[in-house]
Amino acid sequence: MNRSKGYLLVLVTLFAFLSWQLIAPFLQYVLLAVLLGFVLFPLQERLEKRVSPTIAAFSLILLAIVGFIVPFALVVAVAAGDATAIVQNVDQESLQLSVVESWIAEQTGMNVDLASRLSDAAQQAGSVALEQATTWFGTVTHALVGFGLALFLLYYFLRDGTKLLDWIRSVTPLPADVQDDLYRELDEVMWAVLAGHVLIAMIQGAIAGIGLFAVGIPNAAFWTFIMIVLGLIPLIGTFLVWGPAVGYLLVTGEPILAVALLVYSTVIVGISDDYLRPVVVDRYAEISPAVILIGVLGGVYAFGVMGLFFGPVVVGAFIAVVEVVDDNYERLEESDPT
Repeated sequence: MNRSKGYLLVLVTLFAFLSWQLIAPFLQYVLLAVLLGFVLFPLQERLEKRVSPTIAAFSLILLAIVGFIVPFALVVAVAAGDATAIVQNVDQESLQLSVVESWIAEQTGMNVDLASRLSDAAQQAGSVALEQATTWFGTVTHALVGFGLALFLLYYFLRDGTKLLDWIRSVTPLPADVQDDLYRELDEVMWAVLAGHVLIAMIQGAIAGIGLFAVGIPNAAFWTFIMIVLGLIPLIGTFLVWGPAVGYLLVTGEPILAVALLVYSTVIVGISDDYLRPVVVDRYAEISPAVILIGVLGGVYAFGVMGLFFGPVVVGAFIAVVEVVDDNYERLEESDPT
């Protein structure tokens, strides 16, 4: 390697690091734009046969807002409302403060005004919340800017996606046919994760949630959201919610509803996993549950919420790259000018 190449590599490394510093604060939203762009790009290609790329991209952004972002925000809002209700529904009368105060007086001889103490604690908590108002405002502002950035990036991913892919192919130092194999494998991995696991988890969680609503489980919307998330994790799934729900019905004196929920969840929800998943996954690359499990758990730590989607993609993409390199290693080694 001559000195000029060394300088170029230093410059590339330096600006790659600086670019990462710019992207990192909004990584979640950049990944969201990439995810939506990947899903919508086939539609973009079809629309461009009838309208201009700009009109097609704007149309699909509206579709993304109406079909993805708004429903997701509504689901999160409903789930958050149920979560708040779970906390607020603690019956303060059941605390029986007077009984507790009498017991303390009998045991220690001290008269304690628990109601006053709780009131003081609530005031202190309010003061802390007021002090954190600036932090919350900054968080909301960051989220709004992030979503705006995601939509902005999505527009350019859709409108200039073909140019971007051509540029990537031009700067990738691999033969065209090897790149074809590589991108085909990556495309199959991405669709396998989205269609074979994310989509199935959403369907499975929604079906299980219908059962919770039907038998009258409190805050069913929140638990449905939790089951959708758990559905992304192999070997765990929705049972962690509907199983305890069956026990809750038994404890509260509803054995018929408990049996109905048990049968419904075991049969209907089980069918959605045992039959629907193979039908969808067989159309794409088959990814081991171990890859999904590692990807989901590790992805959440590495990428936050978007890691639920991109974690398995990263691990699956690594396996795909290794397979492509293994299939073409000897030919690549022979064509290496160095």
